[in-house]
Amino acid sequence: MEKLAKSQIDKQKLRSGIMSALSTKPAELPGALSPSCRATAAHALTIIRDGVITGEGPTTKGRIHFSRALDADDAAWCARILTAEAVVDQPVCRAEVEALFEIHDAAAERTDGGRFDDLLAKAVAHHAAAEAGLAVPPRNVALAPDTAIESWAPAKAIKANAEALQWIAGQMRGKRRSNRPLMTMVASLIGAASVPLAQLPNVFDIGMM
Repeated sequence: MEKLAKSQIDKQKLRSGIMSALSTKPAELPGALSPSCRATAAHALTIIRDGVITGEGPTTKGRIHFSRALDADDAAWCARILTAEAVVDQPVCRAEVEALFEIHDAAAERTDGGRFDDLLAKAVAHHAAAEAGLAVPPRNVALAPDTAIESWAPAKAIKANAEALQWIAGQMRGKRRSNRPLMTMVASLIGAASVPLAQLPNVFDIGMM
C-alpha cells in the first residue's frame, strides 16, 4: 500500500509538470505566438491547442507536459496571446473564442487552478458584449483574474443579441467537461433574455456534469 501511495504521488507530480513560470520568459511573444491582429491571435491559440493535445510544441518546452493536459503555463500562454499589444484594445473575436473552446475540449486533465475556465468565460463575455454593441474595456482589464464579468458586461446589455446567445449555447452544447464560470454567465444571460428559449439550440444541454 505504501509503495502504491508513493507511486500515485509521483505520478501526480509528473502530471503537474516541472513548471517554469511564464514571468521568467522574455516579454516578447516568439514567432507565430506573437499576434499582429485578431486572426493571428486565433492562430496562435491553435498552437496552444496542438500542444495540449500532443504534449509537444513551442508552448510546452522546458517542462513535462502530458497529452490532453492543460497546466498553469498553458493558461498563461492563452492570456498572454489574448492580451498582446496588437489586440489588447480590440474586442475578442469569434475565431479566438472558437480556438479557446477547442482548447477546452482538448484538455481532459487540468492543473491550472481554474484560470483557463475563467479566461474562457470572460473571453466569451467580451465577444458577446461587443457584438451587442456594448463598449468593452481593454482585454488586459476585462480578462484579468480579479475583474468580475458583471462589472463591465451586464446581462441586460447582451440579452438583445439573440444570434450571439444562440452561438454561445451552440458552442457549449454537449460538452463533456463543464465550465462553471461560463455556465453561470450563460444562465444569467438566458434568465435575463427576452428571446424565447425555444429559439436557442438545446440551451440546457450544455455539459452540466
